[in-house]
Amino acid sequence: MIDIQKALDLVLSQKQFYGAEEVPLTEAVGRFLAEDIFTDRDAPPFDRVMMDGIAIQLKDINDPLRPNYPIQGIQAAGAPQMTLKAPDHCLEVMTGAILPLGTDTVIPYEEVEIKDGTAYVKIKKAIKRFVHRKGSDSPNGALVLQKGKKIHPGDIGILATVGKSRVVVAKFPTIAIISTGDELVEIDEKPLAHQIRKSNVYNLWASLLQEGIHAERHHIIDDHGVLQTQLKILIQKFDVLLLSGGVSMGKFDHLPTVFEELGVQKLFHRVAQRPGKPFWFGYHKEFNTKIFAYPGNPVSTYVNHLFYFQQWLHASLGQTLQMEHKELGEDIPANPNLARFVSVKIDPVTGNVVPFSHNGSGDLFSLAETDGFLLLPQREKEYQKGERLLFLAIR
Repeated sequence: MIDIQKALDLVLSQKQFYGAEEVPLTEAVGRFLAEDIFTDRDAPPFDRVMMDGIAIQLKDINDPLRPNYPIQGIQAAGAPQMTLKAPDHCLEVMTGAILPLGTDTVIPYEEVEIKDGTAYVKIKKAIKRFVHRKGSDSPNGALVLQKGKKIHPGDIGILATVGKSRVVVAKFPTIAIISTGDELVEIDEKPLAHQIRKSNVYNLWASLLQEGIHAERHHIIDDHGVLQTQLKILIQKFDVLLLSGGVSMGKFDHLPTVFEELGVQKLFHRVAQRPGKPFWFGYHKEFNTKIFAYPGNPVSTYVNHLFYFQQWLHASLGQTLQMEHKELGEDIPANPNLARFVSVKIDPVTGNVVPFSHNGSGDLFSLAETDGFLLLPQREKEYQKGERLLFLAIR
């Protein structure tokens, strides 16, 4: 049995880039950039009017304003640049328009009165304001989005602005989610007294869907020969296998033996943590298929997936997953032998996390009350209220 940090290091040692693909901008949100993005011109590309009003030539900020300015015309957004022909005149300007040549200051409509083709100014002095200067956001050729960044909705606007109708992103690995166990039936079936419906595969499937990955779901019965035959096929077909169940110490937990027979290199089996201690991880030597074999209890499966797989996935796609930390809302006794993932709720007033009790790692329904899991590392000293610890959010 290894400690949690060693297990994570071994998982991350198997990160793998699966190549790149080009997708339409409209399908790029949530994906990971596989190219650096540069501006193709200054941003903004011209001196841009920031307020509806009038544009004048002020020159020196100490110059007093004229009491009124005859209006020469209107500079609309999207129209070619106009030129102020007389310095004692003005041009009406609209938000987003290019600043007219010969002007340097915008006075908003709130500070002027328009009457009979003349703008009467209500203020005595002005400063050179309400002009978004050319290149002030980013100069032409500047790096604005880095390779490896997860694309958020705000990034889509940047990509559109620099003309990226198609974006090069990291390919997702192909993933199969596999449940094992003769006690499991499909969700649309009525279970017998000794059976339960599948749930873990759907938790994992939904978690992957949030990442934009459409995984396949499979079920294999607890038969050594059947497991060996079907896993051999799946190992050759997919980049990653996520399994739930079959790795504990029971007489029907065949997976560790089957993996060995199929040429899978075990990197570890059993981690000094609770829940999820029987977690098994390895890779196939020939096909380089990564195998995450989680214990079957639902909370154990989910915790291992959030902590190990999510960090592996982000590392493989080019970005270190930024782990959140939360403040503990009460003291918790230490455990020098095991790291613990504690189910917590977030206090809506303080934002601190508070553990709550449930029926252990087999209590699927506790996930409905859980805001996330707080990682309590192995140590002799108790965990104290106010301490900030790693938090795995259930999104």
